[in-house]
Order: sequence, then C-alpha cells, then structure tokens
Amino acid sequence: MGTGLYVGTIIIVIIVMVATFVIVFKKKEKTKMYNITNELEKEKNMLINVPVLNELSKVEALVKNNKLEDKYNTWKLKFEVIEKETIPAVNDMLIETDFMIEKEKKEVVYKKITEIEIKLYEIKTKIKGIVSEIKEITSSEEKNRATVIKLKAQYRKLKRRFEETKADYEETAKTIELQFETIERRFEEFEEVMDKKDYEEVIYVVKGLTEMIEHMTIVINEIPEIMLMGKSLIPKRTEDVSSEYIKLTREGYQLDYLNVEYNVVETEKKVNAIFDRVRVLNLEDVTFELKTILEYFDSLFNDFETEKLTRKYYEEGLVNFIKKRKHVSKVLNAVENKLPEMKKQYNLAEDTFESINQFKDEFEGINNDYENLKELDSNHSFPYSKLNQELEIITLKLSKLHEKLSGLLQKVGNLKDDEERARNQLEDIKLLLKQSKYQIRKNRLPVIPDNYYVELREASDGIKEIQKELSKKPIDVDTLNVRVDTARDLVFKLHNTTADMVKMALLSEYAIVYGNRYRSSKPIINEGLIKAEKLFFAGDYKKSLELSINTLDVVEPGIHKKILDYKK
Repeated sequence: MGTGLYVGTIIIVIIVMVATFVIVFKKKEKTKMYNITNELEKEKNMLINVPVLNELSKVEALVKNNKLEDKYNTWKLKFEVIEKETIPAVNDMLIETDFMIEKEKKEVVYKKITEIEIKLYEIKTKIKGIVSEIKEITSSEEKNRATVIKLKAQYRKLKRRFEETKADYEETAKTIELQFETIERRFEEFEEVMDKKDYEEVIYVVKGLTEMIEHMTIVINEIPEIMLMGKSLIPKRTEDVSSEYIKLTREGYQLDYLNVEYNVVETEKKVNAIFDRVRVLNLEDVTFELKTILEYFDSLFNDFETEKLTRKYYEEGLVNFIKKRKHVSKVLNAVENKLPEMKKQYNLAEDTFESINQFKDEFEGINNDYENLKELDSNHSFPYSKLNQELEIITLKLSKLHEKLSGLLQKVGNLKDDEERARNQLEDIKLLLKQSKYQIRKNRLPVIPDNYYVELREASDGIKEIQKELSKKPIDVDTLNVRVDTARDLVFKLHNTTADMVKMALLSEYAIVYGNRYRSSKPIINEGLIKAEKLFFAGDYKKSLELSINTLDVVEPGIHKKILDYKK
C-alpha cells in the first residue's frame, strides 16, 4: 500500500512538471511573437516620421512652372496614399496578428508577420523613391552650379591658350572662335533656365556644356599638331619622295611596284578630305590618319634604300656569276674532252657519259635563264630586288651544277683536279656564307639567337679547315674531300637556318603589325601581341609567330593562311 502511494505521488509530480514546462514554453513563444510585432510597430512608426513633408515643402517653395507643379502634386499624392491608406492597412494587420497571438495560432501568426515585413519593405522603398526624386530637384541648383563653375574654369583656360597661340590654328581659328561664342551662349542659357527654376532643362544644358568643353579640349590640344603634320611635314615628305622617285627612275630603277605616283595623288586627296573635316572641328581619327600617312612615306624611303643596296649586291652577284659560269664552262669542256682519254685509262661507267649530256643540258638552261635576266635588266622590267632574287636562283643552279661536275671530276679526275674542285667549292661556300650574312644584315633582325652564332662559327671553322688542308704539302685528297663536304653542309645548314629565321621574323613582324589595328578595341589582342613582341625582341621568332597567329585567330579565324602567304 505504501509503495503504490509512493509511485502515484511520483507520477503526479511528473505530470505537474510537464504541464508547467508546456505553460512556460507557450508563454516564452508568445512573448517572442509579441516582441517581433512590437519591433514591426516601431518600424512602421519610423516610416511615418520620414521627413517627406519637409522635402515637399522645399519643392513647394521652388514651384514656378506647371511642369514642376505637376511633379509636386504627384509626390504629394503618393505620400498621402501611403499615409492615409497603406499605413492604416499595416495597423490593421498588426492588430490582427496580436489577436492571433492570443489565440495561440502560431503558424498563422508567423505568416502574418512575413506579410507585414513585406508590406513595410514596399512602403520603405516607395518613400525612399519619392525622397530621392524630390532631392534631385532640391539639390539641383547647388550641384549644377558647382559643375558649371568647373566648366567655366576649363573654358577660360582653353580660350586663353587659344588666344596665346592663335596662329597655330590657321584656317580653323575662325570656326574655333564661333564655337567659343556658342559655349558662352550656353552659359547664358544656363543662367536663364536656372532663373526659371526649370531644373529638368538644366540637366540637358549642363550635359551639353560638358560635351562641348570636352570636344573643345580635344580641338585645342590636337589641331596645332594636325596643322604641323598636314601643312608642313606631309607636303615636305611628299616633295622629297617624289623627287627621289624621279631621280631613281632616271637612274634605271624599276619602282612601279611601289605605286608612288598614284599613292602621292591619293594621299593629297586624303589630306584634303581630312582638312575638310578639321575645318568643321571633326577630329575623329585625324591624328592617327596623318601619322599613318607619314609612316607610309617613311616606308617608301626605306624601300628606296633597299633598292639601292640590292642593286649593289645584284651587280656584284652578276660579276661573280659570270666568273663562275666561265669556270663551269671550262670545267665542263675539259671533262668532256678528257673523258675519251679517261675511258682508256679508267674503267668508267656508262652513266658517266650520260651525266655529261645531262650537265650540258642544265648548263644550257642556266645560260638561257641568264640571257632572260639580262633582257629584263636592260628593259627595266623588274625592280632590282626581284632581279637579285632571280640571280640568286640562277647562281644556286650554277653552284649545284658545279657541285655535280666536281663530283664527276672526283670520280674520274686526278689529284690536281681534286684540288681544283676543292678550291672552287671553297669560293662557292664563301659566297653562300656571304649571302647568308647579307640576309641577316639586310633584314636587320632585333636579336640573333645564340645557336645561329654557333652555326656561323662552325661554318667559318669549316672553311678554315679547307684552307688549312689546301695549304698543306702534300695534300691529302681524301681528307680534303671530307673537309669540303663538312664545310658545305655547315654553310648550307647556316643558309637554311638564316632563311628560316628571316622568314619567321618577317612573318612574326607582319603578324604583330597587322594585329595593331585591334589593339585599342580588343584588350585580349593587345595582351597577346605584347607577349608576341617580347618573344620577337628576345629572338624567339617562331614562338612569337605562333602566339601572334593564335591571338589574331580570336578576331579573324583562319588568319594563319593570310599571314603565312605573306611575301610568298
């Protein structure tokens, strides 16, 4: 009996504790919800106290035209709707929420709280918008006054500079004076609009003044340089180019490929068109276009100098070719005349005689090419740069023929013939080495890679080894032949390296110059070309070309074909 009573007592105590906990929890939850609604009530009251009426009173004092009066009435009406309709609706929602709290409808209460928060946010946004619009008007005068004061300071500075250097502006001076007068009238217009309190129109007037001052700044800064280039530098450069062109043409240079006369006429038209724009103060791209014209004339002078230098090398090449041709002819005749006798003394294969007939045909073809070249030269049909290229091709054919003849002499000749062959090949190799060096000097590469100097040193050492063997007594013909073959391979390797390096450098430079048109509008192109330029000036022309092509491919897909076809 005592045990049952004890257990019952414990159960009652537990029930009381649970009931107490539930009551306390509900009370806490109810207090929390009341705290939230109290905060919302404070937020609502703060919105009512926003000084919209104070801002509206400022606008009311400024109303002097129908447009501003309409705005004032609109703002006033919007605020009255908030004050007399929206805020009371929020009051009702708060009262309803308090009622729901008492009814302990937790889910409904939190839903109502969310609705009130959204409604208060909407009211806050609307009031903020009204105040912002009002302040645009109330602060307009001070803000625009400050802007116009700065603009007037810029205007006076520009006008003073113009007056001090008026002669530099030549025929544009009158137009600039008229533009200054227009700007002065705009300043007067600003004062008139401000007096009328037409703050919307003020915005357009200030914007117009700002644009006019900005344009006038460009005009005052750029026109003196434009006048210098267009009226002095370009006419002088045109005169010098025309004079040099006529002189070189009379001296036998073929320069039709440069289209100098046509381009001079077109340049004059272009300059006139540019100055038609300058006279009305339209300076868009004018400085760039004039600088481009100057750069074009500079490039013509470079072309003229290249033709002069090429003519010198061409004439030297002709002398060497004639000497080489005479020698090859002599060797060919000697071999042909000696073969019957050689056949008696040596077991010569039949293909040796077939080779002689083939060499004769090749030599005849080289002679025909040379005669055609002389005719082109005498008729001034091609520039010396083209003639020199053709001469190099013919000379290379002659050198190869000479190599074949030398090989045949080595096969059937005696030691004396072997020695003679070696001496002649030495001259060929030296000429090829000279041509390789000329290519480097001609193209003026910014950096010559170290591996090129290694190949150059090896080629030069190879030539020295030939000379060393030739100076020995007696001559070891087998060793001499090895030295000749080695030196020839080294020089041809150098020649090919030179050709590849020059080609890569020219293509890389062309790609970078071609891409300059995209630098200002495409930052990614500018960044890629800067890296390509660094590789170019570091002597890594192949990587520079690859990077340039990959960079330009972004704006011109397939550009690699155009770049690689350059100067084919």
